[in-house]
Amino acid sequence: MDAALLHASTSHPDTISLAPPTPEIRLRKLVDEREKMIEQVKKLKAQLEQKTPRNGTENTLSPDGEILENGNDPNVMELQRDSNRQISDFKFKLVKAEQEVTALEQNVTRLEGQVTRYKSASENAEKVEDELKAEKRKLQRELRSALDKVDEVESNNSHLSKRLEKMKSTRGMAQTP
Repeated sequence: MDAALLHASTSHPDTISLAPPTPEIRLRKLVDEREKMIEQVKKLKAQLEQKTPRNGTENTLSPDGEILENGNDPNVMELQRDSNRQISDFKFKLVKAEQEVTALEQNVTRLEGQVTRYKSASENAEKVEDELKAEKRKLQRELRSALDKVDEVESNNSHLSKRLEKMKSTRGMAQTP
């Protein structure tokens, strides 16, 4: 038995929970209710079987002293109608509970499928995130390297520009007599 079901089934009946019942708790309540109904149906059938031989085909006396044949006692007829009505009600409730159990089982299966899909998607997203982080680090290294080269080229360009100016000024001085 699931720990949650065990806890729910053993919790104190006077405890009031503000949280909505979980599907497991509802399912357990429905199963308990179904079992109680089955027990009641069995008891009613047993009672009916006990009363049937006494009231079946024997002649009986009504409270007024009349002889009733074939179990036509109004009390027995009323009890049989009530029993049949209760049996019908219990059968209906049983079918309804079984349908709800089936629906809850299908819902659990669907939710388990969703959990599997979400877990897979999460793992894939984490993998992609790790790959993107590695790519970002690589690009940042390349950027720093490129910026260093630009600085070096600019420095070299500045140095060469100064030498060129110096050569021009030296040449210009040498040509002017």
